Amino acid sequence: MRLHIGFARAQASARTAERCDARIARVVSFRVQFLPRHIYVHVPFCARRCVYCDFAIAVRRIVPVDEYVRAVGRELALRFPSEERWPVDTLYFGGGTPSRLGAEGVTKLVELFRDRVQLEPDAEVTIEANPEDVTLDAVRQWREAGVNRLSLGAQSFDDAVLRWMHRVHDSARIRTALDHARAGGIEDVSLDLIFALPNEIERSWKDDVNAALELEPTHVSLYGLTTEPQTPLGRWRDRRVVTEAAEERYEEEFLYADEALRSAGFQHYEVSNFALAGRRARHNSSYWLGEPYAGLGPGAHEFDGAVRRWNVDAYVEWERQLAAGADPLAGSETLDEENRAAEAVYLGLRTSDGLRLTGAELVRAQPWIDAGWGAIGADDHFVLTAPGWLRLDTLAADLTLIRSRS
Repeated sequence: MRLHIGFARAQASARTAERCDARIARVVSFRVQFLPRHIYVHVPFCARRCVYCDFAIAVRRIVPVDEYVRAVGRELALRFPSEERWPVDTLYFGGGTPSRLGAEGVTKLVELFRDRVQLEPDAEVTIEANPEDVTLDAVRQWREAGVNRLSLGAQSFDDAVLRWMHRVHDSARIRTALDHARAGGIEDVSLDLIFALPNEIERSWKDDVNAALELEPTHVSLYGLTTEPQTPLGRWRDRRVVTEAAEERYEEEFLYADEALRSAGFQHYEVSNFALAGRRARHNSSYWLGEPYAGLGPGAHEFDGAVRRWNVDAYVEWERQLAAGADPLAGSETLDEENRAAEAVYLGLRTSDGLRLTGAELVRAQPWIDAGWGAIGADDHFVLTAPGWLRLDTLAADLTLIRSRS
């Protein structure tokens, strides 16, 4: 029953296609006309690897800021060779830990994009940050550069849990980071929290949720812990040092957060995400709406409306290929009608906007409505409730099958 909403980014979709020179040629030729209004930039650098992390990261004591910014500039020029500056609605620096670039590094990166694209006056510019990197001086420089949204990797307010996760910060640093963000001019702050920790880890999820609410963020993202094989956590599980949280506790913690955050005025607008009115993550919402977006940096994914592509994961290889004038493409996939139907169903069910159903689809959804797992909302869209989101995968598969036969 568990819905694995953990750490998979929306842009990390199907990776089944093999690298093919002919396909790459088609992708590159199409891209000349591809001018996306949403841009994701992967900044891979981290101070250390967390126990659960299987992202494309590069642990560095000294971050090669200038080398990285030059490589992003090369990739941007390679992918979008036209000198035309095009309008962009959202710019998102994710990771990894973008805040590891420092105040000046983030400024250089934003300026790189300002030279190539036209950020709309109300553009959302987000940086992911760890609390230990958020100083008042850094925030002021980020804000001056154009950053107006901060996604803070809090994960927990329990210091023992943070040490177990191999996080660098403690709970006091989270509070200080929020203070610095607001004093420096960034009011739109999202907090990340992880739930469903292994059974051996003593932690009060209710205390963590309540601590987050006390800080009055504008947005909260919740991630159920998933255990990936090639991580310290995966190895601990295989050696039976830890055991994954039971389905019942996963559901209990997810539903507690749903109730507590909605009671505090948050809208549960996507499986993992809660926002105050007017504070939904516009960049992430573009993924769930199926809009095209660019993806730059090692391991970054991208969608041009017809083709998905992804870069090589390793920072060294990504930088080496760009220095040689090559496209660091690792693979691509052209979506067929079946893929599109499956994604439309899955993405529609993930959000509070829901999915319009007809005929046999409504019949299939009726037991979910009867059980309180879904309801017919605005514009006759079927919308899942929080208990229904925990069972999303089953319904999505059934509705996709129905649509494939119609």
